[in-house]
Amino acid sequence: MPVFVALSRLILSKIGLLFAAGNARDAEILALRHQLLVLQRQNNQPQFTHTDRTILSVLGSAMTMSRRNTAFLIVKPETVLRWHRRRIARHWTQPASQTRGRPPIDPQSRQLIIRIAAENPTWGYRRVHGELQRLGRTIAASTIWKILRTAGIDPTRDRTGPTSAQFIRSQAKAIIATDFACVDTALLKRLHVLFVIEHATRRVHLAGITTNPTDPWTTQAARNLFLTHSDRLADARALVRDRGSQFINAFDEIFRAEAFKILKSPVRTPVANAFTERWIGSIRRELLDRTIIWNQRQIEHFVVDYIDHQHPPAALVPRATTTLPPSTGEPDPPSLRIVKTTRCDGLINEYRNAS
Repeated sequence: MPVFVALSRLILSKIGLLFAAGNARDAEILALRHQLLVLQRQNNQPQFTHTDRTILSVLGSAMTMSRRNTAFLIVKPETVLRWHRRRIARHWTQPASQTRGRPPIDPQSRQLIIRIAAENPTWGYRRVHGELQRLGRTIAASTIWKILRTAGIDPTRDRTGPTSAQFIRSQAKAIIATDFACVDTALLKRLHVLFVIEHATRRVHLAGITTNPTDPWTTQAARNLFLTHSDRLADARALVRDRGSQFINAFDEIFRAEAFKILKSPVRTPVANAFTERWIGSIRRELLDRTIIWNQRQIEHFVVDYIDHQHPPAALVPRATTTLPPSTGEPDPPSLRIVKTTRCDGLINEYRNAS
């Protein structure tokens, strides 16, 4: 206790000498420093803003080491130096350059991709990519895949790749294939759809629909096929078919008379006739599994309309001169509108640019 009293008297005597000497600035500094000590006892972790750090670091850079050690009471001198180094680093740091790479897809094209995928549940990203190309939109298939994944849409929904080996491309123009597609009506009556598909173009020709595919009916359907589509089959020289009992020798003779070679697939090997099996799967996923068939007239209307959807007439195919330039990230002019038309009683959608 006597020591504390002695120290207090010494401090008071020093303060008295300051007043006696008339040095009011030193007295003011001592008063401010003592107030800081009182505040520091009340708040051990003061909060500094960016401006506070800048001011203290600038003042600290103008002091010597000895004065810096006595001037800063709330923070350590090392902290002030670290703030100063950060301030210099921020001053000389160059701003981040603009992101390089492909230009972003404009929002209108992004919404169009999501719209087409949402309105067509059986379409994968490859099918959406083909539809956009018909509309003159140059967007990579991988970009469409990413947009659909970001939107929470499976890019490959209900889509499976081919499971059979393809024929040699050089022989594709000379090969056609035939098969039956079975359709059950609402009254559990089975209809048999006989069709022919071209390997080169995947174009399908309807040969006939019947409830009883007998040998004479199949033979007559082959005759009607050449009467109706002889111009399309002029370059073909080989027919691929399975070993069904409906395809009798009279059926084969009609094709041999047109210089066709008959290629029979192995027993119970549908993969050997992959083009027909793939088309049957496509028409089931996109059409037949989404409606109820009541009679033969209805299925004939659907099949013909579906074939026209896959291969529209030349007058309906957009010309190359109508192709738009690649997307530059800017929104399309308001005059360009996308028009949707439907086929097969609204089950399939088609899109085109409005004139």
